[in-house]
Amino acid sequence: MRIIGGSLRGLRLNPPKNLPVRPTTDLAKEALFNILQNQIAFDDIKVLDLFSGTGNISLEFASRGAAQVVSIDRSIQCVHYLKDMARQHGLSSIKVYKDDVFKYLQHETDQFDLVFADPPYDLNRIPDLPKIIFEKKMPLPGGLLIVEHQSMQNLSNHPAFVEQRKYGHSSFSFFKAAD
Repeated sequence: MRIIGGSLRGLRLNPPKNLPVRPTTDLAKEALFNILQNQIAFDDIKVLDLFSGTGNISLEFASRGAAQVVSIDRSIQCVHYLKDMARQHGLSSIKVYKDDVFKYLQHETDQFDLVFADPPYDLNRIPDLPKIIFEKKMPLPGGLLIVEHQSMQNLSNHPAFVEQRKYGHSSFSFFKAAD
């Protein structure tokens, strides 16, 4: 795992082996950020990273100049790892919280330019994420929700769905809030 762009470009991430994660592959992450750099300006955006795990995605956004990255994970080991990485590399824009994502979504009222969710692939509530996030109006007008999931899963039945991009066994489904 490595940071592919921004101020920390090339930084290798070596999280402890015992973390309960399935990180986004470098290939998929690079493809995702190539898509995003043609759609958004990373400077000054506010990002919510749900199921943040190692913080691979949070660190990438912070490296590219995001003003704020809020990272949520229920694993205390993942939270400690990401907090340590942010501190080591001077990324004060990253705020990390230990919480169950669905409990967090119940009480969160902030809005974000981009919401990224990378839940465990065996989580049966993945299709609920777009519904909950859009009911809470979490993406700002014109904002994005991106859900990483298994390629065989189809999330296109939500009205804000835009497209699904497949990268082997993983896919990103893109949703856009109305302007």
